[in-house]
Amino acid sequence: SRIIAKVLEDNKVPGAICSLVCGGADIGTAMARDERMDLLSFTGSTKVGKQVALMVQERFGRSLLELGGNNAIIVFEDADLNLVIPSALFAAVGTAGQRCTTARRLFLHESIHDEVVAKLAKAYAQVRIGDPWDSDTLYGPLHTKEAVKMFLGAVEQAKQQGGSVVYGGKVINRPGNYVEPTIVTGLPHNAPIVHTETFAPILYVLKFKEEEEVFAWNNEVKQGLSSSIFTKDLGRIFRWLGPKGSDCGIVNVNIPTSGAEIGGAFGGEKHTGGGRESGSDSWKLYMRRST
Repeated sequence: SRIIAKVLEDNKVPGAICSLVCGGADIGTAMARDERMDLLSFTGSTKVGKQVALMVQERFGRSLLELGGNNAIIVFEDADLNLVIPSALFAAVGTAGQRCTTARRLFLHESIHDEVVAKLAKAYAQVRIGDPWDSDTLYGPLHTKEAVKMFLGAVEQAKQQGGSVVYGGKVINRPGNYVEPTIVTGLPHNAPIVHTETFAPILYVLKFKEEEEVFAWNNEVKQGLSSSIFTKDLGRIFRWLGPKGSDCGIVNVNIPTSGAEIGGAFGGEKHTGGGRESGSDSWKLYMRRST
């Protein structure tokens, strides 16, 4: 906030235009209901976003919503595994899985499934866990005790629904809300837990046979934020980018679901809310059109 205030003041604009207020749902509710707020941009869960949208719409205000994600990486049999393993690791484990663009579903072609799982588990074992302030740390804690409870609940549900934990799944015995980065295999693509966004480092690895079915599985969840395929087939890449491909707001090829968003329009479809930030879309959405 201070940095932005300085930039504004250097450009002869009052610094107070950018203000930071810390508080709970009461502040958010007041902003959503206030007629003076022409546009309200909200980032958070789908559940809270729905309440914000209704409150703002009630007074015919405008809302820009950045809500949940349940992002998939699809790996075809011709993919370069030297790209796949670090990408899947970064997308699933980065920020300890607490990112709206975190990879939560990893679809592997049946012919490479076992090989990728083995390599990924080996990569998970090398993740440096520690204090996020330490520059050597790759993986820090979850943000609350509640998040740890949700993590454990999700792992339990995954087991009950037929999944096998091949890596992690437990709380780490050290001060702070640390949990093991977790890989679960063997679940069907439509298991209820696979369709639930748990804001934690749990990756569901799922097997597929055909392109058509796996594109449909990518699109069958309620969220539509980020998506990614790994392949060398140009025809397949164009189908993925086209109208019968990914229905997400962010559609990646041979890169992970998170990390490359800042220059383009960031945001997603369906229960992700439909908002777009970054790039030229930022100013378009913060303006009003007159013809």
